[in-house]
Amino acid sequence: MKRYIPFLFLLVVLVLSFLFPSVQLDTSGPAPKFNSGDVAWMLISTALVLIMTPGLAFFYGGMVNKKNVISTMLQSLICMVIITVIWMVFGFSLAFGDSIGGFIGNPATFFMMKGMLGNAVWKPAPTFPLLLFAMYQLKFAIITPALITGAFAERIRFNSYIVFLILFSIFIYSPLAHCTWHPDGYLFKKGVLDFAGGTVVHMSAGWAALASALYLKGRNQANHAPARITYVIIGTGLLWFGWFGFNAGSAMAATSLAVTAMATTTAAASAAGVSWVFFDILRGRKPSAMGTCIGSVVGLVAITPAAGFVTVPHALAIGIISAVVSNLMVEWRTRTKIDDTLDVFPCHGVGGMVGMLLTGVFAHKNVNAAVTDNGLFFGETKLFLTQLLALIAVSVFAFFGSMLLLKITDLITPLRVSAEDETVGLDISQHGERL
Repeated sequence: MKRYIPFLFLLVVLVLSFLFPSVQLDTSGPAPKFNSGDVAWMLISTALVLIMTPGLAFFYGGMVNKKNVISTMLQSLICMVIITVIWMVFGFSLAFGDSIGGFIGNPATFFMMKGMLGNAVWKPAPTFPLLLFAMYQLKFAIITPALITGAFAERIRFNSYIVFLILFSIFIYSPLAHCTWHPDGYLFKKGVLDFAGGTVVHMSAGWAALASALYLKGRNQANHAPARITYVIIGTGLLWFGWFGFNAGSAMAATSLAVTAMATTTAAASAAGVSWVFFDILRGRKPSAMGTCIGSVVGLVAITPAAGFVTVPHALAIGIISAVVSNLMVEWRTRTKIDDTLDVFPCHGVGGMVGMLLTGVFAHKNVNAAVTDNGLFFGETKLFLTQLLALIAVSVFAFFGSMLLLKITDLITPLRVSAEDETVGLDISQHGERL
């Protein structure tokens, strides 16, 4: 019976697609004054963020054992197709629909992309169509569950993973996106600053990764022999390239703020990459391609919540601090029994948290008028304490919520592959394919 459930899901979507035709237009009110420059920039940013998911596939795929490369890469790519369908049916409504208590959106608001064409706009971004905003935000929803996969790589059943990523998208990602980015969201109203997803994307994925590593326990053979370091380098390049859409696109317009976000993103990634390498040398290790790549990505993670709120010098500081902290966390993790295969929590989770806190340290209203209280560095404490409380609340929600979803998934369909399948490798045992 279980094998028919995916087919039934697609059948329901097919029926709904006939019941809710895309010709439904929003022609109410005066025609909006779309800015062609903003439309062009957001179209480009949307494409840039999408390419991050194939980039992540290369980044993770190059790090795992050769027998698990295809499975690991597919775990990222499958998010592109599954999350897109969910987003267009009701996912966007959950994240950005009419607020229900400030914690979740009404799933009926934009059900099946209802009323998304014509004159419809997202009020905080009135210079380009609402549908473009929905497509841009979709790319964030796609990559977030994909980030988690590095934690349970080489030991999860693919079909079970699909169930988990659907549940995570609905019950963890969507509420956090609504709380943080919707004008009526609880965290938004409290003054929490998250420019491009430090809380919504990286912290949620990081804590879910830790929960996954603890729940699934360690691999039977935890030897780590990267299959293709060249894949990791390619993946890093694609991630960095796409991250300009991730951060600079979050300015929601082709303005000087987008330029600031691009500059701070570049500064933090570069500072973190070189800091990771120099810190390794300081500890008597050889400078490595893997270290350079991982450090640069950590810098990109850490600057994400702060990109449009801080200056370039402070972005350099964020990159350096995040690289050292995450490097130490990776070292600590290796001394524990936690089998976070690709160190998702030390890099994305901790990197996101460092970025959130440092946003509360370095944010200034001269960079962005949305900052109502300056950061701790400028002698004010309110913003820092707000960021700290949000960090604690989101951490608790994402970790324990993910642990509950893992348990539910395991009851529906076992999460772990058999010892024999793990030995053979997931490429063969889950997909019947070989690198």
